[in-house]
Amino acid sequence: MKKVIALGLVAITAIALTGCTDSDSSPSDQTDGDLRQVRVAALPITETAALWGGIKAGLFAKHGLAVEVLPAQGGAQAIPALINGDIDFAIGQPFGPFRADLQDLGVVVIGNYASSYAEGDDINAVVASAKSGITRPAELAGKRVSVNSLGAAGDVTIMAAVEKDGGDPSTIKFVEVAFPDVPAQLEADNIDAAWVPEPFVTQLRGRGDTFIVAPYQAVVPGLATLTTITTKEKVDSDAKLIEDFTAAMKETLEWAQDSANEAAVRQAIKDNLELPEPVADSVKLPAFGWELDRTSLQTLAELAQKYKVLDQQPNFDRLLQQK
Repeated sequence: MKKVIALGLVAITAIALTGCTDSDSSPSDQTDGDLRQVRVAALPITETAALWGGIKAGLFAKHGLAVEVLPAQGGAQAIPALINGDIDFAIGQPFGPFRADLQDLGVVVIGNYASSYAEGDDINAVVASAKSGITRPAELAGKRVSVNSLGAAGDVTIMAAVEKDGGDPSTIKFVEVAFPDVPAQLEADNIDAAWVPEPFVTQLRGRGDTFIVAPYQAVVPGLATLTTITTKEKVDSDAKLIEDFTAAMKETLEWAQDSANEAAVRQAIKDNLELPEPVADSVKLPAFGWELDRTSLQTLAELAQKYKVLDQQPNFDRLLQQK
C-alpha cells in the first residue's frame, strides 16, 4: 500500500486509515514471533515521532507487543475502524472521542499522548498578515481566520481568546486551510490570519507577518492536543492488552519527553516523514505525557458548547477510562 506522507504538525479531529506501517516502525533486531500484534492509527505528523521512536527503541516489545502503525489522514473513519475491530487503538485530537461519546458509540480515552505548553513558546499560534493591520486577538473579529480543521480545538480556543480580549467571536469567518498552504493564502490575501504550528509560525514571522496569540495558552494552558483512544468493549474484554499497552505507552512518552532522547525522537521524524532535515532538527515538539488532565478537557468541551461547536457535554465519567 502507498505510504502516506504529510507536512501537518498538529493533529486533526479524526483519523482515516490510509496505508500500512512504515518499515522503520519495528525494531530491526527483534522478531515478532512471541509478541502480540497490535494495530494503532496515528497521523503522519511530527508528534507521532514519540510512538515511532518508542517502537524502534524496543519499548513496546519489552511489554510483549509488536505495534503496526497505520498512517492516517483527515476524515472520520478512525472511530468506525475502532468499533469494527480493524484497529486496536488510535491517537487523535479530543474532539473525535467527544463526538463519539455524544453518539454513545462506546469509544473511550485511556490516556493522554501530547499537550501544549502552559508557558513559554507554545506549539501553535495565530499569525496575521502584515497587510491586515491586525495586532491583537480582539481584532480578529470579522476577519477571515484559517484553521486546519473546522469545529475543533483551533477555532474553539481562538474564539475564546478573541472574547477574552474584548472582541466578538461570533463574527470570525473561519476558513479551512491545510497548514502548508497558509503562507501562500496569506500572501494572496485570501485570509487575514491563520492558526499554525511550527515551523510555520517562525516562517511567517520571519517574512514580516504578525504574531497575534497562542490561543491554547490564552484560554486552556497545557491543553491536551492528542489523546489515546480505544473502545469500552476492548477495555472490558481484554484487560491484559490494555494493561500492557498502557505500560508501554507510558514508558514511551516518558522516554520521548526526556531530553536525553531528543535526538532519537527527531531521527524518528526523519525516518518517517519527508521533512527537510533542518525542519526535523528544529521543529518544536509538544509536551509528551500519559496522564490525562480531566479539568482541561472539560474546559475545552465547555467552550465548544458555548460557541456551539458541540450541542452538549460528553459524559466524562464514561469517556475517560484511564487506569
